[in-house]
Amino acid sequence: MSDLDSPSPAETLDGASTVEVRTSASAALIPTIRAVASDLAARADFDLDAISDLRMAVDEACATLVDVAAPTSSLLCRFLVRPERIEVNAQVQTKHVDTVVSTDTFGWRVLQTLADDVSVHHDPGGDGRAPTVSIRLDKRSSDVLR
Repeated sequence: MSDLDSPSPAETLDGASTVEVRTSASAALIPTIRAVASDLAARADFDLDAISDLRMAVDEACATLVDVAAPTSSLLCRFLVRPERIEVNAQVQTKHVDTVVSTDTFGWRVLQTLADDVSVHHDPGGDGRAPTVSIRLDKRSSDVLR
């Protein structure tokens, strides 16, 4: 396989591509990430309802993370775009090792309704790494049976 035949660094062998967006963990910048999510879903031929659901789910996940982020933290959103679904992993550094994202709130229920799969992950850090919290969600195109 020559260099011309190999996939680009952002594209995997199964046709998926990865897009990363890093901003300050600020509520004022969430619309930028929401716009990226909408654009990626539209380019992946998601229907209008699925695009809207993904946009709102990304908004809710990012808002939840901004609320628990350390003051100087970045908000990192990684989108893995596949033909039938988009996987989103949003992450922030937190102030404290024991920072928890509550999964018994109305916002979390909304997130579960909008996404096909959603989970929260806590990493206590250590060895020079800051503690982090991430929310991972999947949204399938409406053309795929659930």
